[in-house]
Amino acid sequence: MAVGVGELARTIDHTLLKPDAKQADVRRLCAEAAQHHFASVCVPPCYVRFAAKELRGTDVMVATVVSFPFGYDTTAVKVAAVRDAISGGASELDVVMNISRFLSGESTYVAEELATLNQEVDAARGRDLDRVGLKVIIETAYLTDELKRLATWIVAESGADFVKTSTGFGPGGATVEDVALLREEAPEGLAVKASGGIRTLQDALAMLDAGASRLGASSGVAIMQEAGDGGGLRASGDRPPLDARQGGPDPHPPGARSQGGY
Repeated sequence: MAVGVGELARTIDHTLLKPDAKQADVRRLCAEAAQHHFASVCVPPCYVRFAAKELRGTDVMVATVVSFPFGYDTTAVKVAAVRDAISGGASELDVVMNISRFLSGESTYVAEELATLNQEVDAARGRDLDRVGLKVIIETAYLTDELKRLATWIVAESGADFVKTSTGFGPGGATVEDVALLREEAPEGLAVKASGGIRTLQDALAMLDAGASRLGASSGVAIMQEAGDGGGLRASGDRPPLDARQGGPDPHPPGARSQGGY
């Protein structure tokens, strides 16, 4: 895939979701993201406000997770978490769907929960000029291909912006095959985020080539160093954003906030 270094950077959610992450680690993550102009930092909910302050005046958004990594929380708990994250300065929310209920055949429950969460995001968009994005993690490693397609359809119907492969804490991470399947199933307007096990430039380019528009990775700096050290990429991206080309939302729409286990 022909991609520029700058364009590659804007696909990366620089991620730190390890249980032993410290505030100093989050500060470093934010500095690295600002230096490389990553799409966002993805941090634990307790560090959303801290990251928003660290990234004020930059072009990097703050993302966080909801009901991570198992998706077990009740809808009411997830709603409260969404509200708290948005009020703290998060521009993007990576929500884990209720995998247990989904595998139990309760797709209606999952669909209604995701629709409720998207209503909260829509309400936030209505109150603020800044756009809030919603990504739904379906944890593909637990799902058959048929269930992956069903989950993608449910995510699309909910109004979310992205369907995301993995938490990075499950039995497996993103695969090229899964990304291609999700991209094939996802309608126009629903982008695909790959996460889990993306550690090298080759990994990143393979996921983008398969149809991902965003990458969740804790190895973003190493990937960019590899790209800059003869990775064969152009010095800058002169094409439209990947999301726009592949049917999903621009990761940095007008008015967006300046703001692991992956």
